[in-house]
This record gives sequence, structure tokens and C-alpha cells, in this order.
Amino acid sequence: MKILYFHQHFSTPLGSTAIRSYQMAQKLIARGHEVTMICGSYAGGDTGLKGPFKNNKRIGVVDGIKVIELKLHYSNDDGFIRRTLVFLAFAAQSIFLALRNDYDLLFATSTPLTAGIPGIFSTWMRHKPFVFEVRDLWPELPKEMGVIKNPVILGLMNVLEWTTYKSAAALIALAPGIADGICKRGISRGKVTIIPNGCDLKIFGNKDIEPWRPKGVSKDDFIAVFTGTHGIANGLDAVLDAAAELKKRGNNHIKIILIGQGKLKSALVKRAQKENLTNVIFLNPVDKGKLAGLLAASDLGMQILANVPAFYYGTSPNKFFDYIAAGLPVLNNYPGWIANLIEEHKCGFVVEPDNPAAFADALEGAARNKDQLKKMGDAARKLAEDKFDRDMLSDQFVDWLENHSRVC
Repeated sequence: MKILYFHQHFSTPLGSTAIRSYQMAQKLIARGHEVTMICGSYAGGDTGLKGPFKNNKRIGVVDGIKVIELKLHYSNDDGFIRRTLVFLAFAAQSIFLALRNDYDLLFATSTPLTAGIPGIFSTWMRHKPFVFEVRDLWPELPKEMGVIKNPVILGLMNVLEWTTYKSAAALIALAPGIADGICKRGISRGKVTIIPNGCDLKIFGNKDIEPWRPKGVSKDDFIAVFTGTHGIANGLDAVLDAAAELKKRGNNHIKIILIGQGKLKSALVKRAQKENLTNVIFLNPVDKGKLAGLLAASDLGMQILANVPAFYYGTSPNKFFDYIAAGLPVLNNYPGWIANLIEEHKCGFVVEPDNPAAFADALEGAARNKDQLKKMGDAARKLAEDKFDRDMLSDQFVDWLENHSRVC
């Protein structure tokens, strides 16, 4: 089967961002399918293509995947208008490719919601089967976060969401709340499956990884690490609040590492400098191999989000799965399905949102009790192996696409 795969933010493991689409494409190829990946140029990502752009795109084969990279640069640091224009430009060029290319099935993954537009045109105009993967519920999430308030824009996004879901032969949700949100739009539960983000067990937790610690961190310091975007959704001021609480208590041996980029990073750095939070260290993103080395030297992974109810069951955070793959206990600061997993499998700590004292207490408790921490880390790795092995989940992914390779 020939699959036209749309992911605007696609990256290989050479980049510093999520590689779900790369791994899923690899499994499709291993099962005998051909994959053409359509993507943009994502800051922090690496498509594997190095040549010059010609006619605003470059084309090549990367690890068996035919990659068509459109010359559309996108960064989480961009403003709302800039990001919207890039989303629309990608959708417009994707429609053209969906109408011109030869394929048997079109697959598209969000975000953004506009990623599904080529699938709508493919189904309506070429009668091709279309499978849509929903990573975040739009417009529900940006509406709850207050990022989008204009009722006209929200109305148009609601129409696009409904049309995309109705046009798809099948849908993949990355979290339980996302599946529920899809079904609330009138989609049959039989058309929806849940395949969460997974654990790259061959990258993280590998015994051959060389651990490393950032400059300024001693071998006796306790490291709590956050990996990922420093944006509005991530609510990283909660981490700085906890760091300030630790400083007030005179605790200097717990070091908090924030590695990544994002719209709010510069503001977070300025705040840490202003408050003299020397227990917080900011690092730029690194590739997956280098990140694995940092996690191998860390004691705890932090799963942090802003206190927005839509996040509780409606996200599938990559960093959580990287942490447990690396055998790290996880500190989580919001309720929901991830918190439930941590408590059920005894692989970390759950603290209530917006409570710096409880956050600091959990960090100090983890640092004091290394035996308990070791048991939690072992439980985290077992959870990764038993329930979230990327190889197992990618088999489920391919099965779902193969079973819905005809228009329903």
C-alpha cells in the first residue's frame, strides 16, 4: 500500500523533538508499505534532508521514507499570526500534493487542526481513504487556555473539526480524553482507537548510553529534569515557584534542569536571574541520543503542565514516555490519566497544581529516599516495557491503517 503521510512537524531522531511519525513510518515500511512524508521545516526538528530547496521544497529518501519537505519554517517562538499563516500555507500546499500524488491511503496527524484539510479534499475529490490522528483537541484546548478568544475564529475551527472527523474513514486519538472529545462530535466509537505516545526503549535506558551532567552540577547533586517546550501550555513558572521555595529553605543540592526552547523561555530565564535561582539551569535542546545521556544522569523527570482541565485527560506528553523509558520516576503536577498511571504503578509523585510547597516537599522527599526512588524507577521502566513499548504500539498503528484502507 502507498501511504501519503502528512505531518507538518516531522523529525528524525537527529532532531530534538518528538519522533512518533518517524517510528510509525519505519513500522509501515517494515510491514511492506511505501511511505511518502509531507512536512515543513520545524525548528528543533531534522528531516534528514540536507540539500538546497528547489521550487520551495526538497525531496529525498531518509531511512526508507520518501520525504517532501516544504520550505515553510515554523517555530514555537513565533507569534500567533505568523504561526497561523504557516499553518494555512502548509494546508494549501498539502491540498495540491494530495490531489496530484499517487497513493492508496492518506494519513494526517495534528497539530495543527489544519493538518486534516488535505484529507478532506482527498476523500471528497478523489474518494481516497483518509485516517486522521488527533494529538490535541482543537479548538477546545486553545479556547480553555485563552489563546484564541475570537468567536468567529472559534466557530470556523469548530466547523473544520467536525468536517475533518466526518470525512475520515477512521481516527486515532492519543489520549482517552481526546477519544471522548471526538465521539462527542457525533463520531461512532468504532471509528476511533487510542494509540498513545510510546517509549523508545532502544534510545532511552540503553546500558551503553554515556551519562552526562550539565556544567555546575556536581555528582552529589540531585537532578530533577524537564524536557520540552517552554510555552504557555507548559506552565513552567510552577517549577520556578518550587525552586524559589527550595532556596528559601536553604536547599541547594537539588538542581532543576529545564532543557528545550519556547516562546516563554527568555521570560523564565530573566525571572530566574532576577530571583537569583541558582538551583535552576537552562539548556538548549539536544538530539535524542544526547538527551538519553542527560536522563541517564538524572534522578527524576518532571511532567509539568498549566492547570487547565482540558489537559487532564486530553494530552499524551512525549516527555513522560521518555522519562519512564529511561527508568526515571516522574513528578506530575496536575490530575488526570497520567497522574492515575503514576499512582497505580507507583512510579513517581503526584502533587496538586499551583502548590509550590507540595512541589518542593516532593522533591526533597525524593532526594532523601534513594531506595524508594530506585523502586519507582524500576516500576517506571516496567510500565514502559509492558504498556508503552513503541514497537508494540506501532504494530497497533499499522493494523489500524490496514483495516481502514478503504473508504468507509
